[in-house]
Amino acid sequence: MAGSRRRPGSRTRPLTAAAVIAILVGLVLVGLRLVPGSPLRPTAGSQLGSSSGRSTGTPTDRSTRAEPTPSPSPSLEPLPFQDQDLDLNIKGWYAWSVLDKRTGEIIGSKNMAQTSTTASMIKSWVVADYLRRSAEAGRTPSDAKLDDATLIIRDSDNTRAEQFYNSVGRSASIKRLISICKLTDSKPAADGGWSRTNLSPRDTARLGLCISDGRAAGPKWTKWLLNEMRQVRGVGDFGIRKAFPAAEQKTIAIKNGWIDRQREQEMHINCLAIGDTWTMGVMVRYPISMGYEYGMKNCQKITEALLRPAT
Repeated sequence: MAGSRRRPGSRTRPLTAAAVIAILVGLVLVGLRLVPGSPLRPTAGSQLGSSSGRSTGTPTDRSTRAEPTPSPSPSLEPLPFQDQDLDLNIKGWYAWSVLDKRTGEIIGSKNMAQTSTTASMIKSWVVADYLRRSAEAGRTPSDAKLDDATLIIRDSDNTRAEQFYNSVGRSASIKRLISICKLTDSKPAADGGWSRTNLSPRDTARLGLCISDGRAAGPKWTKWLLNEMRQVRGVGDFGIRKAFPAAEQKTIAIKNGWIDRQREQEMHINCLAIGDTWTMGVMVRYPISMGYEYGMKNCQKITEALLRPAT
């Protein structure tokens, strides 16, 4: 019927209106993006494609990045001694050695591996061996024994030293010294006595390290022994540490030896010292007629000649 027909195109009119509305909304949104302060306005970062401002389209070359400069290793302070040949116009034989406790490096005279008899210097080991073995056996020395040890170290008491030496097995103790302290030049005395033990200046410095690092007296008694060696007094207080300023002398542990060898008609004077970063051995031999004082002063003289100039 004619009244029921629809006009051609009447179904497309609503679609056209919707399209027009969509276009208008789009224009409004675009306009808002251009208005300053609009929340729809793009930021500088978003314009570059990244919130960090770096283009995401360009790959990063890690090889071009600056590498951090490594911190230099801290250098060790030099020892107070200079390695040098000495010509001191000293009569007889003399030799010296210094060991750096931090590195184990040893310097010394060309003859630092030659040996001489230790005399009382070896008492530092005898006491250390006694104390370490006592601790290993679970024994604590009596106060009387510790008093004896003090007299051996501070005053170089010979009678008590002989008693301690017998208690640690005499020459067996010296063999332990060579083994524990890794000595290379030294040996027990042919007669088995402590006084004629043969040590070199190089091994004397190694003995100092062995006492300092705890191998000699063991962890329980090392501090005690070093304290006693810092308090050596009387005639035995000479040599290496006397070359240092008075305040520093109190911090240096020592044990010296001195004896007149009638058989050889020689004086044997020896010095062991333990500092903060170093250990040192000095040994001298000369005609017996020249007396003790000559050698005692020369231990100090040799040390003074090796010291770096004061800065």
